[in-house]
Amino acid sequence: QVQLVESGGGLVQPGGSLRLSCAASGFTFSSYAIHWYRQAPGKERELVAIIGGTTRYADSVKGRFTISRDNAKNTVYLQMNSLKPEGTAVYYCNVQLGFERYWGQGTQVTVSS
Repeated sequence: QVQLVESGGGLVQPGGSLRLSCAASGFTFSSYAIHWYRQAPGKERELVAIIGGTTRYADSVKGRFTISRDNAKNTVYLQMNSLKPEGTAVYYCNVQLGFERYWGQGTQVTVSS
C-alpha cells in the first residue's frame, strides 16, 4: 500500500535551518509529483512546494526553501533555511495517484527562541 513517512522536524531558532525528508513506498515514485504542505495551529493547510517535472514554491518560502528528490531512495527533501516563527507548523508530504490523495502523518516544526 501507499505510504509516506515524514521526518526531520524539531525545534529551531529563528534564522535556523532544518531538512525534512519524505520516504515513499507502494507506488512508482519517480513517475509522480510530490507536494509538501504545512498546517499551522488554527489555520488551513497550505501548499509549500511541489517537485515533479519542475519545482514550484509558495511565495512565502521562495528563496529560503529548496525541494529536491532522490529517486533511487524514493525520498523527497525539503531544505528550509532562514526559518521564521510563522513557519511553525506540521509539515506533510502528499502524492496524488489518479483520484486518490495520500498523506503522511506529518512532522512538527517549531521555530522559536
